[in-house]
Amino acid sequence: MALGGETLFDGLSLQVHEGDHIGLVGPNGSGKSSLLRMLAGTIEPDAGKIKLAPRVHVGFLPQEIESFPDQAVFPFVYDSVPGRPELRKELARQERRLVELQASGEGGEGALVETASEVAELHERIADLDARFSEHDAKRILHGLGFSQQDHRRPLSELSGGWKMRAVLASLLFQKPGVLLLDEPTNHLDMPSVAWFSSFLKSYDQALFLVSHDREFLNEQVNRVVSFEPEGVRTFRGNYEQYLRQRDEESQLLENRAKNLEREKAHLEQFVRRFRAKASKAAQVQSRVRKLEKMDTVELYRSARQAHFSFPPTERGARIPLRVDELSKSFGDHLVLDQVSLAVERGDHIAIVGPNGAGKTTLLRILAGEIEASGGRIHLPGQSEVRYFAQHHADALNLEHTVLQEVAYSGDGASNERIRGVLGALLFDELGVDKRVSVLSGGERARVALAKLLINPGNVLLMDEPTNHLDLQTTEALTDALATYDGTLLFVSHNRAFIRRLATKLWVVHDGAVESYAGTLDDYLWSCRDRDVAPATEIAIRPATQKKSRQARKDERRRAAELRAERNRTTKPLEKRARKLEQTIAALEKTVAEHNEELSKPEVYDDAARRDSLLREVAEAQVKLELAFEEWTEAQQSLEGLSN
Repeated sequence: MALGGETLFDGLSLQVHEGDHIGLVGPNGSGKSSLLRMLAGTIEPDAGKIKLAPRVHVGFLPQEIESFPDQAVFPFVYDSVPGRPELRKELARQERRLVELQASGEGGEGALVETASEVAELHERIADLDARFSEHDAKRILHGLGFSQQDHRRPLSELSGGWKMRAVLASLLFQKPGVLLLDEPTNHLDMPSVAWFSSFLKSYDQALFLVSHDREFLNEQVNRVVSFEPEGVRTFRGNYEQYLRQRDEESQLLENRAKNLEREKAHLEQFVRRFRAKASKAAQVQSRVRKLEKMDTVELYRSARQAHFSFPPTERGARIPLRVDELSKSFGDHLVLDQVSLAVERGDHIAIVGPNGAGKTTLLRILAGEIEASGGRIHLPGQSEVRYFAQHHADALNLEHTVLQEVAYSGDGASNERIRGVLGALLFDELGVDKRVSVLSGGERARVALAKLLINPGNVLLMDEPTNHLDLQTTEALTDALATYDGTLLFVSHNRAFIRRLATKLWVVHDGAVESYAGTLDDYLWSCRDRDVAPATEIAIRPATQKKSRQARKDERRRAAELRAERNRTTKPLEKRARKLEQTIAALEKTVAEHNEELSKPEVYDDAARRDSLLREVAEAQVKLELAFEEWTEAQQSLEGLSN
């Protein structure tokens, strides 16, 4: 496969088995997304073939989707099952034909029986689909990905780009494809949704290909790694950490073998030089010469180029570089931020966390001057130089510019040498800087946006999901660079490792308020646990393990037992109610399936009274099913709110 004159991979052979969860790793532009598109059938390989087992369905989630159908959320997900809409249309057509034949008598009894049989077969096929892909499963997936019951009826056109991508992800999970291809699926998820999604994928028993910049998420999901290395595409067993360990061990073995061969070669050459002139040693010399000629060479792994960069020193800012007083923001009747007052101290590294839709990006955009607040004041001393790295940073790039032109255009008078130096640190070589932005991959465009920021980062840096579209290595390089950034940093991220490494303080956004917490993410989660408070991350993650004394562990077990006893008094009735509702839902779905199966029989369908009775009972069961699911959703939300 070649792209833009550059060979991405050649001679790739890969066999995938049911249950394989494969992580694709490698630098941006190495071919990960191209391989996924090729497996999905959206682009053709230059040579070779892709063979799918019979009746295997492939589902593909790309990083971005240009257009979406004009449908509401729930029908979009429910009708995404291949063949379902077509079966319904065909059933409606055949039922109309059956009514026409009954009225006209055209074609006689033979045509009537044939059409009734086709109607019965269609009912049976639809019933089978409804049993395998139920409404309950569709609603459960939507709930897990953060959609409320009210969202089910909202048209996709009303949703933001991130929520549209969630709907597409929900449709793919609902379809249960035999091969699921996911390209950076967590880019548009918040931490609670990442937690649910991670749990769902762990139990996914079909084949999965995953590209992700989130190291923890990748480690949780994959049992094989396909890596794009300088020497070619390689496969390894295990998760990402095990891949790194195996790669290091291979490299060490090669180095040791190369050293041993060099030592042996030196000894042989020394013998040949010493005894070449002695006739008595001629046979031994010739033997060693032949051995030298046949001696293998060991080709060591070429080190892949890696991004290495740092932020330049910043101008010393004010002690309080940013302050907001009674800040409010509404969109129509929807109040997002309600009289929020906050102060930032020089050198703070603040992670802004909370569920999607809580107002994290809105707050950051107000602070950056991208949008205006509805009320309140923002105080920025004259020494504060604010820079904003937007979530969709690549969208602001001029696609007609070359990489060098795009960075120089916003370089604030930086020298050509400095600009080339920054681009070189971000892996753009002499040829790469002259590429047009339009031909770059998503990750390469993200690196261009990052280069623009590195030229002049200011002393107050606002970053919204900065690791989106970056590969794992560049994500870790950015983390290292920001860890030594001497300015003030405020950032939004769903990447748990990124937050844990950088945040010295949290702003927790929820219910129109912003709670400031002076500590790390794990400190905050442990604090919520001690106070019996559900964190605003909705238990998206657990605190990292911390070593405790024996007495502390004993006290914690005692407190946990007390909390469980207290919680059980509240949760037991809810759990009982949820179980009862699940039984009700299962019984109603069974009733619908059985009635549909009855309707598929020609003799039943021809009996108008029986047919109408069954159709009426199916409609009543569907109404009860909807109400039962709404109650089940409310019970589940209450249980989640009570858990830690």
